[in-house]
Amino acid sequence: MMNYEQTLDYLFNALPMFQRVGASAFKKDLSNTIALCNHLENPQHQFKTIHVAGTNGKGSSSHAICSVLMEAGYKVGLYTSPHLKSFTERIKINGQEIAEKDVIAFVAENKAFLDEVKPSFFEMTVGMAFWYFAKEEVDIAVIEVGMGGRLDSTNVIQPEVCLITNIGYDHMQFLGDTLEAIAGEKAGIIKENTPVVISQRQRETTAVFQAIAAKKNAPIYFAEDFIQIEKAASHNSGSYQIRISDQQFPINLDLKGNYQQQNLAGIIQTIEVLRNLGYVIPQEELENGLRKIVKNTGLKGRWQELGLQPRIICDTGHNQDGISQILNQLNEYTYNKLWMILGMVNDKDLDKVLAMLPKEAAYIFVEAKIPRALSATALANQAEKYQLKGLVIADVNDGLAYAKKNAAKDDLIFIGGSTFVVAEINDL
Repeated sequence: MMNYEQTLDYLFNALPMFQRVGASAFKKDLSNTIALCNHLENPQHQFKTIHVAGTNGKGSSSHAICSVLMEAGYKVGLYTSPHLKSFTERIKINGQEIAEKDVIAFVAENKAFLDEVKPSFFEMTVGMAFWYFAKEEVDIAVIEVGMGGRLDSTNVIQPEVCLITNIGYDHMQFLGDTLEAIAGEKAGIIKENTPVVISQRQRETTAVFQAIAAKKNAPIYFAEDFIQIEKAASHNSGSYQIRISDQQFPINLDLKGNYQQQNLAGIIQTIEVLRNLGYVIPQEELENGLRKIVKNTGLKGRWQELGLQPRIICDTGHNQDGISQILNQLNEYTYNKLWMILGMVNDKDLDKVLAMLPKEAAYIFVEAKIPRALSATALANQAEKYQLKGLVIADVNDGLAYAKKNAAKDDLIFIGGSTFVVAEINDL
C-alpha cells in the first residue's frame, strides 16, 4: 500500500489539477463526479449540506457558517479549496483536518476505479470529502464550490440552503466575460424548492438570480433586504453593528478584512434560513461562532497580520474585486512607506489589476512554485508599463526577508496577489 507521500504524489500527478496547471484540468461536465459518487454509493446524500458559491467571500463565508454551527453543537463537515499549507486543510470536521490515514485509505480502496475513470484532482477530492463526511456521520457539511457552480464537481448535492456571496470578474475564460454570464454559472447551484441567499445585490446580476430561482421554485433572499451591517467606528477591528428587523446587536469578527462586511449579511441570513428549517442556533452561539472563526476552523490568509514594526499583512484576494478591497483597507493605515510583495498566476486579468496599484509603493515581484505562476520577471515587465517599479526576487520568503531588512519600523509590508504566493509564506 502507498504511504501518505506516495498517495499525495498520485493525487497531484496522476490527475490534472486546475490550481497547478490551469485550463487543461477544467472539465465541462459532471460525468466523472457522478460516476465517482455512484461508485462510492452516493455518500453526498447521507448527510445534510449547505452549498456556497461566489467570486469572492465564499471561503470566509463557508468557514463562518461552519464556526456558528459548531458553536451550536452540530458535528460539521467543511470542504474548501484550494489549501494553503497542506492537502488535508480541504476536508475538516469540527475544525480537525482529515487524517493522513484516511486519505491513504480512500485512494487505496478506490485506486482501480480512479485509474480507470481518471477523474481530475478536484473531482477526486470532492469524492473523498463526501466519503469521509458520510463515514464520520456529520450532522451537516458546508461545501464550497471550486469554480463557477453549474458544472462544478460539488454540484451533485441536494443542500438545505444555497449561498451565493458576490459576482466579480474571475476565471472569465471558463465562466463568461460579463457579470450576467458569470452569475448564470454561479446560479447553477440553485436547486428545486431550495432556499437561496444572495449576499449582495448587484445591478447586473439580480435579475439573473431572480429568474433562475423562479424557474426552480426556490425561495430567494437578498440578505441586505433583511439585515443591515455597519462597520463600528474603529477601522481594521472586525467590529460591526448588526440590525435584523427590530433587534440590534454588536458583533466582533476575528476576521479583520473590511471586505467581511459584505459577507456578513449573507452569513447571518443563511443562519436565519437554517433556523426556519428547524436548526437550533441560539443568538449567543451565532455571536460566539462569528467571534471564533479562525479559532474554530483554522482559516488562514484572510487579512492576516504576521508582524508589527514593520507591520506585515498578507491576504489571498487576487482578482480585480479582491485587490480593490485590499487597497481600500491599506489606505486606512498610517505608514511611512508601503512595500508590496506581489505574485500572480498567468491566467488572471493582469492589466486591470496592475492599473489599480499605487505607483508610490516599493514593489518586490515574486512567483509561486506552481506551473500556473506568472514569472516574477514577466510580472515586473508588465508592471513597468504602469509605472510600478521594484525588484525581482522570485522566492516569496526571500522577498519578505529583503523587505523586512530594508523597511523602517513605521513602514507597512503587504504580501499577496495570489493565494499561492500567500501559501508559500513560511511563518503563516
